[in-house]
Amino acid sequence: MRSIKQPGAPVAERIQWVEARGRAFAFRLEAGMPLLEAARRGFAAEGFAGGVLNFGQGALGPFAYVMPALSKTGENAAFYSETFRPQGVTRVKLGSLTLGRRDGAPFFHCHGLWTEADGRASGGHMLPEETVVAEPFEVAAFGIDGAMFTAEPDSETNFKLFGPVASSATGARTSSRAFALRLRPNQDFAGALEGFCRERGIARAKIHGGVGSTIGARFTDGGVTEPFATELAVTAGTIAPGASGALEAQLDVALVDYTGGLAEGRLVRGDNPVLMTMELVLEALD
Repeated sequence: MRSIKQPGAPVAERIQWVEARGRAFAFRLEAGMPLLEAARRGFAAEGFAGGVLNFGQGALGPFAYVMPALSKTGENAAFYSETFRPQGVTRVKLGSLTLGRRDGAPFFHCHGLWTEADGRASGGHMLPEETVVAEPFEVAAFGIDGAMFTAEPDSETNFKLFGPVASSATGARTSSRAFALRLRPNQDFAGALEGFCRERGIARAKIHGGVGSTIGARFTDGGVTEPFATELAVTAGTIAPGASGALEAQLDVALVDYTGGLAEGRLVRGDNPVLMTMELVLEALD
């Protein structure tokens, strides 16, 4: 399997996880509000301090983002591009967002694909400080109670990354057993989730959110992304018994690579290792 050498030594625990409770719900992001604040208010209205969400078509502006890029210093296995600030309204095609905390304040990690006002199709990593909702749009959210994605220094990648930590329950109404997860580098995305579920006797699960990166990508329709540095959003995901009875993760994703190439599709099981991180919420169905 493909792998990328990271600047630090591998951490022994390859999946960082916290068991929690959660609930799916939907809400509307309001126009004129910073995306971070709009997301925070939507979760807070349901009693949650954090969680994940997915969205389809939407409109953002002002808008700022970065793309994956090669590292210029060698301090990281890959890095970010300069900041892009397209003029006008950017029409989002899809996105996935993790709402958590960084330096004691609300923060998000969000990847998506979009079309800028001049017609340029692009994607990448949205910047919380400079992204505003231009028109109202709906999102599908999953709030978690008892866990929080918190940005902390990561010695393996030399980045400050979101990972789940235990938190005090807020008493929000919940309906499901849920696990906040962060997958560490150089392990197959699908295989890691399948193993996690097997070890805990989870027969079926649904993925909510899903923000991270893979080392290029291999898709079930034969499509291939060769450039190794990507920014990826999970658009849908399930884990359930396959034809053989063994657990199989079906992961639909969208990504941009460091050359600006865009790709969407279902990932091949066993051939899509994590590059830097992959954070998501796994809802146990039975």
